[in-house]
Amino acid sequence: MFKKILVVCVGNICRSPTAELLLRNALATSPITVASAGLAARVGEGMEPAARELLEDRGHSAQAFRARQLTPDIVNESDLILVMEKEHVKQVLKIASHARGKVFLLGKWQSEREIQDPYRQGKAAFIHAHALIEDAVGSWAQRLGH
Repeated sequence: MFKKILVVCVGNICRSPTAELLLRNALATSPITVASAGLAARVGEGMEPAARELLEDRGHSAQAFRARQLTPDIVNESDLILVMEKEHVKQVLKIASHARGKVFLLGKWQSEREIQDPYRQGKAAFIHAHALIEDAVGSWAQRLGH
């Protein structure tokens, strides 16, 4: 049973906080906790405005979110680590090689689909990434029993 799920992207201001919030909501009735971190986090920053607006337009509040850097301790505390791109798996394992076996693509159940970074690419890229994240989160939530 997973108790702590971690979602990882690069800056921890677009994709991973979106997935964190959506997965936390999807698993609200379970004891599972969901957090996020970045491989090159914009530490202390709030969510990127376009990503935050998409969440808020759908009734989610992301105002309190602040980006944080991925560390070996955070990896160690996590039971399941979900990343956006195949390269992120390698980068997480550079930080903590023993994490192999608990790092997967968020898009694992969508034929190992990667979710590209929409940062600085306009609203359409954010809408596309958000839709892919929603789809992937739904698959994980279903498999985690919720």
